[in-house]
Amino acid sequence: MAFPENQQKAARAAFGLFNPAQGVHIFSREHSAEQEPIVVEVAPRTWFIQPGMVNVGLFETDEGLVMVDAGCAGDGPSLLRAVRSVSDRPLHTVIYTHGHSDHCFGLWAFLEAGERPEIVAHENVVAHFRRYIKTAGLNGHINGQRPGPDGRRWAEQESDFDWPTRTYRETLELTVGGEPFVLRHGKGETDDATWVWAPERRVIAAGDLLTGYFPNAGNPRKVQRFAEEWADAAEEMAALRPLAVITGHGDLAVGEEELQDELTTLARYLRHIVDHTLRGLNAGLMHDEIVDSLEIPAEFRNHPRLPAVYDQPEFVCRNVIRRYSGWWDGYPANLLPAPYAARAREIAALAGGIGALVDRARELAETDLALAGHLAEWAFWADRADPDAQAAYVDILERRAKQQPGLMAQVGLRWSRRYAEQAAR
Repeated sequence: MAFPENQQKAARAAFGLFNPAQGVHIFSREHSAEQEPIVVEVAPRTWFIQPGMVNVGLFETDEGLVMVDAGCAGDGPSLLRAVRSVSDRPLHTVIYTHGHSDHCFGLWAFLEAGERPEIVAHENVVAHFRRYIKTAGLNGHINGQRPGPDGRRWAEQESDFDWPTRTYRETLELTVGGEPFVLRHGKGETDDATWVWAPERRVIAAGDLLTGYFPNAGNPRKVQRFAEEWADAAEEMAALRPLAVITGHGDLAVGEEELQDELTTLARYLRHIVDHTLRGLNAGLMHDEIVDSLEIPAEFRNHPRLPAVYDQPEFVCRNVIRRYSGWWDGYPANLLPAPYAARAREIAALAGGIGALVDRARELAETDLALAGHLAEWAFWADRADPDAQAAYVDILERRAKQQPGLMAQVGLRWSRRYAEQAAR
């Protein structure tokens, strides 16, 4: 499946600086991005900065700089250079829009340069950082992070974080240089999100609540996302009628009417998925039935600022199911299942052997890659040392990955492909 041109543009803008197979620069200071940062003046004394895969907002005041987010660990030096290319004022305040590593870990470069800003975040960021410490191995595994020379992973002890020095719960108004900056709590990718409104400039720094592509509200390998509250935040931002929004990733968003369209459409898109899912749950449908019956209207699917190049609607649907229902998918056999490998061996025996599964998987791959993937997976798990089963599984996973427009689907399929490639070693 080829990307439509608008999706190609969005994908390049959002992910052109990030190779998901080499995500170490999110955590590691030693992997600074080689690209020169992008710096755009959004309004007087206001800049959109893209030092790597994430965006940063910078507001200059007479009292000093207000910086919203700090990039990945590897972005620190690049971000510092970008900031100093437009202002020599001291860094007065840093605001974390949420606790993800690509938004908080680049501040070390400023601290090592002698800056001592106040660090402001929602109160849940502290718990988010502690969860990072508790699940350092899991995060490293998911993000492709390799241990350092001492065997330790980045972000597994308290000294790896630049902790907030001030937190808030619902809303907080800061005054810097005589100018108000209003922080509002939201939920989206996380439960600790903040978006920042600079009313005198009519600029919002939204973090990942706005990215210029379909929102990451269903990531299949991460903790709970919040599609409903994400829609709430989009509507609240739209009500302020901003002239520009500094996005968390991707392109800068500008234009009062254009932003009205993007923010309100984003809210309606998410509510469409949530409403469909809740109707299905309340009707007692199986989880797969709910996902399989999800239809996306063309006004959402073809919106130029909401292409599904990262997450995708069916993943959001499953995330809503997870939020309101249990982990059980409703199939009785899956409540107390037999080991997966045992099931796969029995299926292979019924099919006439692993070879029969492999042959049929390859045949189906020409017309139905999704169904072929199931057969190839059974063949592989029936005997992970079987070279034909392994080869078929690897091939079909890669073909499925190339077929997917969303990065999360691609990453999940390719992670499984790498596992299959290593299984017989």
